[in-house]
Amino acid sequence: MNDSLNKRFYRIGDVAEILGIPESTLRFWEKEFSIISPKRNAKNARLYTPKDIETIRMIHYLVKDKGLKLDAAQAMIKRNRDGISKRFEVIERLKSIRDTLAELEQTFAQIR
Repeated sequence: MNDSLNKRFYRIGDVAEILGIPESTLRFWEKEFSIISPKRNAKNARLYTPKDIETIRMIHYLVKDKGLKLDAAQAMIKRNRDGISKRFEVIERLKSIRDTLAELEQTFAQIR
């Protein structure tokens, strides 16, 4: 799970900003994926937990990065959620390492 998610609940606008996807996509995915079920407050606003956000990240990975159709992504999650989650975590770590290495490369280039 992402260490930067330290609040208990996040509003839809916050989640959209964190993940870089439109709020409308979040609402649509909520209808399509039963595993996304944010709580609602008294004003009926969606309240996402850090676990919800990680689930949405996994869906984003399957749909946007891997190019799966929604029904294929749902089937894959139902078949092997733990495997997908672990693979997603590894990919996210590798992306983070790549970003760190790129920053180091820029720093070294400035030193020369």
